[in-house]
Amino acid sequence: MIIHELRVMAAKMKPRDVDRMRKFRELLIQFREEKGLGQRELSLRCDIHHSKISVLETKLDSNLTLTTLFELAKGLGIHPKDLIDYDFDFDSKK
Repeated sequence: MIIHELRVMAAKMKPRDVDRMRKFRELLIQFREEKGLGQRELSLRCDIHHSKISVLETKLDSNLTLTTLFELAKGLGIHPKDLIDYDFDFDSKK
């Protein structure tokens, strides 16, 4: 029961995190399209299933691990920092 409650709590993202992931999604899609890759093609270049890439690009409350960030960058042929190169509002209390 406790594990289920922790999973539910972890699944609820704060508005600031939803906004940060939106910016990440926009960059992921931008780089993938610039490379002329579909989601399945990108998945073949990295160790991430195409369904996970779809979730990251479409689901508002999706999240990822650092390992997933590294794999996506590898598949896109870019540095991982390029996928999170946007302004953060660290002063926000949201």
